[in-house]
Amino acid sequence: MPVRGIRGATTAEANTAEAITEATDELLRALVDANDIEPPELAFAYFTTTRDLVAEFPAKAARELGWLDVPLLCGHDMDVPLPNPRAVAQCIRILLLYNTDRPQSAMRHVYLRGATAIKTDLDHLRTAMQEITGP
Repeated sequence: MPVRGIRGATTAEANTAEAITEATDELLRALVDANDIEPPELAFAYFTTTRDLVAEFPAKAARELGWLDVPLLCGHDMDVPLPNPRAVAQCIRILLLYNTDRPQSAMRHVYLRGATAIKTDLDHLRTAMQEITGP
C-alpha cells in the first residue's frame, strides 16, 4: 500500500502546555476530518514547533486522541527570520505519513489560525509555477 504525506500547521495562542495541546488537538481533528483518516493506518507523525514554543510536546495531543500505536516525533523548525512569509511565530507544523490507496493529489493539507500565511505563500508559488510550466 502506498504511503502519502499530509501536511498541516497552526499557531498556539501562548507558550503554555494548554495552548500548545489545544491548538494541536484542533489541527489533528481537522486533518482527520479533511482526509477521512483511520488512525490505525497512520505510519508516522512528525511535529515541529518554532523555538518560541517549548512548554509541551505537541505529540501529547495525539496521544490524548488515542494515537498510542502511531510513532510520533517532535522537533524544532529552522530559525528563518521574519519577514519571510513562511516564518510564522508560535507555529506548530505536522507531517503525517498515511497508508492509503488514494493518490497524493487527494490528500488535503490543513492550515489554521496564523499558519494560513504558509498556505497563502504556497498557493502563490504554485500559481507562479503553473504560469511557467503550464497546467
